[in-house]
Amino acid sequence: MAQIILVHGAYQGGWIWQPVARILRRRGHDVFTPTLDGCAERAHQLRSGITTETHADEVAELMFYQDITDAIMVGTSSGGMVMARAAEQARERVQRLVFADALALLDGERIGDIVQRRTPIDTPLASGPPRSDVTGRLFADLEEPVRSWAIARYTLHPRACMNQPVELKRFWSQSWDAAVIWCTDSVNPPESHQRRTARMLGARWHELDTGHYPMLTRPEDLADLIAGF
Repeated sequence: MAQIILVHGAYQGGWIWQPVARILRRRGHDVFTPTLDGCAERAHQLRSGITTETHADEVAELMFYQDITDAIMVGTSSGGMVMARAAEQARERVQRLVFADALALLDGERIGDIVQRRTPIDTPLASGPPRSDVTGRLFADLEEPVRSWAIARYTLHPRACMNQPVELKRFWSQSWDAAVIWCTDSVNPPESHQRRTARMLGARWHELDTGHYPMLTRPEDLADLIAGF
């Protein structure tokens, strides 16, 4: 039985991992799907001071309090940044990292260095696309009823996480057992960025013929890659 932590990306919450989590739990694994501060059901907690680093601190603390000692960590989209920072903070508790169509920034990089984002909603605390853009672009390739289910759960993301440079002083100099999953129909993060991640980490390379949300479109295949079958 593996201990698996699934870290969501921007505009999401732990809810987005439901199909994959069900599959992995059915196979006997211990699965955690935390919703990060200020996101989804925790959107009412949105405030200044939420950053990629505070998100990562939450995940590292989860590993401590849940006695997770041999984690398979999975990050998708901007959750890759959170996963990297959390893994850096709790290196002794991590067995393997899986970047599932995920960002993996170098120390001092920010999302805007890699991804061109459409964020017409930009408040002092949160940013993101309007719901019409979510409907017509972000989740456009999902099939019903999953598409409507996901759209109803979309929330803005804490602003600093999207705009501030990440702090990763040790991650890239540490040794990791890692895998990168590139979703071939996804535009962001670009293939070149994900190949950089694989090259720098010496990670295994996998491809899925799907869009940016493989946990909703190809949950069985993604679960296979996560668990290493």
